[in-house]
Amino acid sequence: MVTTPKLANRVGPADSRLGVAHRIAARRPQMSVAMDKIAGLLLEHPTAPLNLSITELAEQAGTSAATVTRFCRAIGYAGYVPLRVGVAADVGRGDTNESWHTDIGRAFDPDDSAGEVLRALLDTHARSLEATAESIDLEQLTLIAARMATCEHIDIYGIGGSGGMANEMAMRLYRIGVNVHAWTEVHLGLTSAAIQDERSVAIGISNTGRTHETIQMLSQAKSTGAFTVALTNRSDSPLAGLADEHLHTAAPDEYLQPDELSAKHSQLFVLDLLYVLVAQQNFPRTTTKLAASAMAVSPHRRLLRRQPSASKNNEPTSLPSAPGGQPGKDTAHV
Repeated sequence: MVTTPKLANRVGPADSRLGVAHRIAARRPQMSVAMDKIAGLLLEHPTAPLNLSITELAEQAGTSAATVTRFCRAIGYAGYVPLRVGVAADVGRGDTNESWHTDIGRAFDPDDSAGEVLRALLDTHARSLEATAESIDLEQLTLIAARMATCEHIDIYGIGGSGGMANEMAMRLYRIGVNVHAWTEVHLGLTSAAIQDERSVAIGISNTGRTHETIQMLSQAKSTGAFTVALTNRSDSPLAGLADEHLHTAAPDEYLQPDELSAKHSQLFVLDLLYVLVAQQNFPRTTTKLAASAMAVSPHRRLLRRQPSASKNNEPTSLPSAPGGQPGKDTAHV
């Protein structure tokens, strides 16, 4: 069995499009207790870094200056000074009015207009994707894609809403010639997991990382030697803990809050990225398989018909000539 050391999710360079509050929200589930205290303080008092030294902020949060520095790095800043610059930029954009809690995870109100709902969803989905992209370790993702492209079989496990993501990913991989199956029922999933080996890859999808059935299936696959991957929003979850690799998505909040509704977008974003990286591993095979599948289903697609023009004799409209004087044909996009 080939073993691969677990790679930590690295945060890339600070992205000016993503404010401090949303960086905190994206990384908070992975923070230690000490860093979580700093996160809570900054969400309640967004401009605190502008008024406090690093030592004073540490005292306010009940932590140390070293922990504040680690916190800054965890959310994508090199240190306390760059964090202060980020806060100042948020102030300039008007993003720190009163408390960041008013912007993060606000629940929908029954009296919200359709326009307010639209703007809230659009903003949250965009920020969720940005936060997810920022947390992605591309070296780790490339490693996983390489294992997927060269393995003999891939099992994907998901229950409920995550089952839909599992089916979507399996369908895409299948079209490019990957031997893959999605399991959304625990008994069948466990049966498949039990017959995997070190030549297999098993992926468990769960937003919280605490779905019992998904944990069971991935654990079974791991016990037989499969290379295991967890896709969750919590690095401290049981699913992430048992997997060889953990892919992190932006953390959602409560039901009917925009963050929760954006969870599937974050999952699909990571799966899309994985799919493309797998496809790149054997591009000639990918293009051949996609062309073959498109040809196979093309007879079942409705052709685009030209509307007949008015004719005195009600004669059928002739097709336009193609280059070379040959009659043209109706075509349909695959």
